[in-house]
Amino acid sequence: MDTHVAIVGVGLTPLRPVSPDLSFREMIFEAATRAYADAGVRPGDVDTFVTVAEDFHEGTSIADEYTPDQLGAVRRPVHTIAGDGLQGLAAAYALIRSGAAEVAVVEAHSKASNIVHHEEVLALAMDPIYERPRRLNPHAVAGLEMRRYLHEAKISPDVCSQVVVKNRGNALRNPFAAYGAVLSPEEVRRSPPLAEPLHELEVSGYADGAVVLVLASAEAARRLPGQAVAIRGIGWASDEPSLSGRPWAQAVYARLACEMAYRMAGIRDPAEEIDLLELDDTYAYKELQHLEAALRLEVGEGAQLTAAGRTALGGALPVNPSGGSLGMGYGYDASALVRTAMAVLQIRGAGGPLQVAGAHSAAVVSWRGIPTTSGGAVVLGAL
Repeated sequence: MDTHVAIVGVGLTPLRPVSPDLSFREMIFEAATRAYADAGVRPGDVDTFVTVAEDFHEGTSIADEYTPDQLGAVRRPVHTIAGDGLQGLAAAYALIRSGAAEVAVVEAHSKASNIVHHEEVLALAMDPIYERPRRLNPHAVAGLEMRRYLHEAKISPDVCSQVVVKNRGNALRNPFAAYGAVLSPEEVRRSPPLAEPLHELEVSGYADGAVVLVLASAEAARRLPGQAVAIRGIGWASDEPSLSGRPWAQAVYARLACEMAYRMAGIRDPAEEIDLLELDDTYAYKELQHLEAALRLEVGEGAQLTAAGRTALGGALPVNPSGGSLGMGYGYDASALVRTAMAVLQIRGAGGPLQVAGAHSAAVVSWRGIPTTSGGAVVLGAL
């Protein structure tokens, strides 16, 4: 029996810093319409729906009650994953692999421009006894982690600036991206400091948008006209939640998630078997940590690859050819599904001016953001 699950439809709205003319419902409807047309399905063909949403970010309790109508999920099961976007993808994957569904839809969206005080919302995730009373700004936590990473990696902050230059430069050629720009490392380092050594341009800007993916069993995918991309392996993990007990220089959660996905996919040497990476880059230094986790590298080796230009669009292993969140915009839990959508387009050969030549496989690595040590990984390949 063929056990593959495939992504057969992709729908994505252009990401925007603000969208006063659109509600999140309208964005979901647009993304869903595009995904269904791409997959060649109608809403009635879908067996189950998964929405990835966090009530704190939505400003609404039981936020999934506001998503079925736009997806066409009439009298169909809908459930929420209040977590990372790849955890939502894994839930839909499991429903299909278990035989509970043949066709499933995963939706995530961001209306970040509606949130007035982002840092105050994020602070609610910190330990209420030992951490929250200290009134730590989430960017301060990122600054501490970046400082430790630079120390253990024995590298200059300029490498993080190079990540920003690369990703925002790639985004200039991406019609879905909100933050494309031509920058120099010096301009990045001259941007206002947030929490030394972290600077403003090293933080992904918030963005509004929606993404919908249609998944199908291998048997159903063969019946559908959409160009299928196989989910070869998927994994997720959480590491030490407290600030006091975690390893600050490494993304252990990402390494664990990648190993889980690689075991499923039969990946022995990711550097040789994966053609491109779409990695979480909420902060520029996180791309380096996630690169090291994805390629099983020691602390600092990912920075060396970046400094040598090997992760550029024309390099040996392109990282975030889409522009990542630094270039496209950060949409909270939707960000991981945006990275996945971009990877699917690459494997289809539909990357346009961002196309990686000969892209037959890709890995996506996600992170749920400050203050968590939670993330996921998925390996995609041509079916």
